[in-house]
Amino acid sequence: MKIASYIRQSFIDWPGKTCAVIFTRGCNFRCGYCHNPSLVLPSYYKGQTNIAQEEVLQFLNDRKGWLDGVVISGGEPTLQPDLPELIQSIKEMGYPVKIDTNGSRPAIIEDLIRNQLVDYIAMDIKTLINRKCYYQVTGVNNADLMIQIKQSIEIIRQSGIPFQFRTTILPDHHSPYIINRLKNQFAYENYVLQEFREGETVDALSSVY
Repeated sequence: MKIASYIRQSFIDWPGKTCAVIFTRGCNFRCGYCHNPSLVLPSYYKGQTNIAQEEVLQFLNDRKGWLDGVVISGGEPTLQPDLPELIQSIKEMGYPVKIDTNGSRPAIIEDLIRNQLVDYIAMDIKTLINRKCYYQVTGVNNADLMIQIKQSIEIIRQSGIPFQFRTTILPDHHSPYIINRLKNQFAYENYVLQEFREGETVDALSSVY
């Protein structure tokens, strides 16, 4: 398991819960605004040591009774082949688990739901769900990606577990037209718009690494 880091206590990553947050390394998107470039750019994190899974599990075991849940984020956690095993170990301690995902691997999401390994899903809706718009934001120009994103949305909608769809508003991309289209598409769901945060981003570091 490629664990880059973890936060011992967060009050903002899972609504209504005090949680630990595990950050996995690696992502299949290259969203320029992403504020976790150290988890996304292999040229940036090459040679960095991953945190041992045993260390994280020991911490979580020691914090039983003090934390309400565990969030697994990234990067993109569904890229990790041993993600189900990690979640199973966490749930055996009695923790509910939330994952943050870009929705590009619907089969993994479906398996996690089917096997009752996830209790909350937050999926990023990058922009309007068409190839051109997604390419502008993610750098991925793949027609199959739109099928995968739509499948993930429907799987999550039908899951019966709490979920959130969310979009980070980029001043140079998300026009009022795009924002209104997204609001209408997800009007009857837990959908939130997030402000873009200035700082160290994938775009800022791509020219260096």
